[in-house]
Amino acid sequence: MKLDLKPLAQQHGAVLPFDFHVDLSDMEWNGTHPFAQPVHVEGQVRNRAGAMELKARLDTVLSLACDRCAKPFQREKTVEYETLLAFELANGENDDIVLLNPEGELELDELMREVFLLEMDTKNLCSEDCKGLCPGCGADLNVESCRCKREIDPRLAVLAQLLEPEQ
Repeated sequence: MKLDLKPLAQQHGAVLPFDFHVDLSDMEWNGTHPFAQPVHVEGQVRNRAGAMELKARLDTVLSLACDRCAKPFQREKTVEYETLLAFELANGENDDIVLLNPEGELELDELMREVFLLEMDTKNLCSEDCKGLCPGCGADLNVESCRCKREIDPRLAVLAQLLEPEQ
């Protein structure tokens, strides 16, 4: 979606709302395709005393796999985004400013795609207290206890015999 912002730049206080969907279903993230639903984007560009300000809210439901227990789960993801827009920069620095193309247009699809991907979590857990899988036997520690036999360090085997009940 392209926004033509030349008319907006000439009217102080003017607002240009937008509402659309970005399809990220082709995007791979950590070996999976978590974007089963399109990302809903809504917001506006406002001319505040000659400075153009973009505010957007991005929402979707992600289909993820837990990084500890590998169970599939879904999580809502919302990203709030604000930035200033400019036709050109005087000092050449653009830390938080998005430049428009020479025609005064903003390619909003690409910007929102980049914004959403930069806000993706690097670790996804089905719950904060997920215990994960046992590295030895593979048991899901959220459901069952570990089935591993505890191996005794051979150097401590003599001490372990002291703890065994006498027969």
